[in-house]
Amino acid sequence: MMNRLDRAMGILLLLRGGRVVSATDLAERFEVSIRTVYRDIEVLSGLGIPVVPEMGRRGGFRLSEGYFLPPVTLGTEEAVSLLLGLILMRRLRVMPFPREADFAERKLLAALPEETRRMMERASRLIGFERVPADLLHPERDDPLSPGAAGGRAEEANGLETRVVGRFLEAILSRSRVRLSYSSPYRPAPESREVEPRGIVWDRDRWYLVGDVEERPGEARMWRSDRVLEIGSAPSMHPPRDAFDVEEILDRRWLGKAMERWRGECPVRIALSPAQASLLRADWYYGHASFEELPDGRIAMSWGESSPDIVAALVRWLGPGAELLEPAAWRARLAADLEAMVAVHRD
Repeated sequence: MMNRLDRAMGILLLLRGGRVVSATDLAERFEVSIRTVYRDIEVLSGLGIPVVPEMGRRGGFRLSEGYFLPPVTLGTEEAVSLLLGLILMRRLRVMPFPREADFAERKLLAALPEETRRMMERASRLIGFERVPADLLHPERDDPLSPGAAGGRAEEANGLETRVVGRFLEAILSRSRVRLSYSSPYRPAPESREVEPRGIVWDRDRWYLVGDVEERPGEARMWRSDRVLEIGSAPSMHPPRDAFDVEEILDRRWLGKAMERWRGECPVRIALSPAQASLLRADWYYGHASFEELPDGRIAMSWGESSPDIVAALVRWLGPGAELLEPAAWRARLAADLEAMVAVHRD
C-alpha cells in the first residue's frame, strides 16, 4: 500500500488534470477509505496547495485555477521507464521533437543516481528495438510528388515529416486548426484541406494524422504524415468539437470504415477455401474486408483495390483454392500469368 506522502502526490497529480474528482473516486483509486482521502486533502492544504471543494451531487475536489505544480523528482524506476521510451522513439523512422527529446534525456539522466546514470548512458548499446520489416503482402505505391519519393534525399524527407508531425501535435495541444497540402498515389492531384486536429497514431512505422474535415464532421479522417507536402495554420472558424479519444480508432477500427468506402469505389471479389479465408481474416489489412459464405462452401472476400497487379499477386500467393470473381475483366490477365508460370515449371 502507498504511504501517505506518495498517495497525496498521486491525488495532486489527478487533480492537476483540471476536472473535479470525488472523494469516492479517489478512495477507490488508491484503495483507502473516504475518511483517509479527506485526511490526505488536509495534508495538501496544509502544504499550501489550493485544493478547492466542490459541493453538490457531482461535487468533489479540484485545484484552484492558475496553480503551478513545481517539478517533481523522479524515482529511479520512473526515470528509467521514460528513458526506455526515448530509446524506442529513436528507432522510429520519424521521431517528433528530436532536439527537445535530447534535452529531456539529459534532464532525466541528471536525476538518476550515478551508477544508474552510467548504465543508462550505455543503454543504446544494451537495449535493442527492431524496426518494422517490409510488408510483402501489402506493397506501397510510390507517389512522385511525395517528399520521400525516389530520387529525393531520405534525410530531407524525414526532416520535413518530423516538422509535420511536430506541428500537428502542437495544433492538437493548442486546439487550433491547420491546413494540409496532401499528395496520395490514389488521387490524380494533391489536395488542400483545413483540418481540425484530433489525434495522432503510429502504426507499422508510419505516423497517421487524425482530424475532422467539414465534409464529414464528426468522422475522423486520417492522413499519412510522409505524404503531407505542407502544413500551416488555418483560421479557427468553429469552436472545437467534443473530446476525442484515440482508443476509438485503435486496433485499426478506422481501417474498417475506410475499407467500406474503397469497396464501393473499386470492388474486388475473390473466392477462397475456408482455410484461406481463416488466414486472411487474421491479417491486419485483409481482416477488415467483407467475408460471406457461398453456396458451394467457399468463402467470398470483398474489398477495394484498383491495382490488378496487387490482386494477382494475392491470388498467386494463396495458391489453389483461390479464384478471382470480380472484376471479370482481370480474369484473363491473371489466367495468362498463371499459364506462363505453368509453362516455366512444366517438365
